[in-house]
Amino acid sequence: MSPAVDVRQVHKHYGSLHALDGVDLRIGQGEFFGLLGPNGAGKTTLINLLAGLALPDGGQLSILGHDVVKQYRDSRRLLGVVPQELVFDPFFTVRETLRLQSGYFGLRRNDAWIDEVMHHLDLTDKADTNMRKLSGGMKRRVLVAQALVHKPPVIVLDEPTAGVDVELRQTMWQFIQRLNRDGHTVLLTTHYLEEAEALCNRIAMLKHGRIVALDSTQNLLNSVVGCRVRLKLAGVLPAALLPQMIEQAGEDYLLELPSYQALEPALAELRMAGVAVQELSLLQPDLEDVFLRVMQVEHEVARPC
Repeated sequence: MSPAVDVRQVHKHYGSLHALDGVDLRIGQGEFFGLLGPNGAGKTTLINLLAGLALPDGGQLSILGHDVVKQYRDSRRLLGVVPQELVFDPFFTVRETLRLQSGYFGLRRNDAWIDEVMHHLDLTDKADTNMRKLSGGMKRRVLVAQALVHKPPVIVLDEPTAGVDVELRQTMWQFIQRLNRDGHTVLLTTHYLEEAEALCNRIAMLKHGRIVALDSTQNLLNSVVGCRVRLKLAGVLPAALLPQMIEQAGEDYLLELPSYQALEPALAELRMAGVAVQELSLLQPDLEDVFLRVMQVEHEVARPC
């Protein structure tokens, strides 16, 4: 069975900028996959290559076994892309926009599916509204609907919830998760790391056009060594624990310990200093911790001697 997305040793230059530097990536059919990285890491460049909006300078990309350069028409039919930018035609209503998008893929009498997509994205009452009269959040909903109008087996979401209210975000993710359960492959880029942690089964992290981490979400979370503990103290943190302090706000302290076993010695230091603990909570590592550590390690590795 062909991977949903297959990227092999892909390079892309923009002048002197090496936007993608030998990227290798395979995403299985039915995966909910996250592609993370700081601004300028190469995420949108990779998506543009997959969508045929740019050509690679080296390597090969395919969608479900169809080369995106040599078999552009076939690969494009298999792909639905929600772009990061708000791009829309100001001369049509929402329904007309979605009918026009259907026509690009040779689909006629597609109104039943259009109605279902609009319903799940809370666009039904805006069906006959001109696109230019919609708010930014509503326009983004239409972009999602356009990407789904031809029922693509592979869905690419490039920052789909940027500027979107919380209620729509939840509604949209419920719909996308349903499509994923039905067998659609989803590739997500987002700066909301809690979204990626909750939704994605596997994650790749890009920096300077290279993949610097690739594993299951759970394995990435398990890779975080140590633990963090938040304390509210009736007193001042003892000097012996100051090296472990990473944040303070009044009586609240955030400590980073090398392991869970280091918690008891830290509490013993507090008892010896006569400092009472009013509140204590252990913080589980999250994807933000993983992301920051991976990016910091890569920064240190790349730093010249």
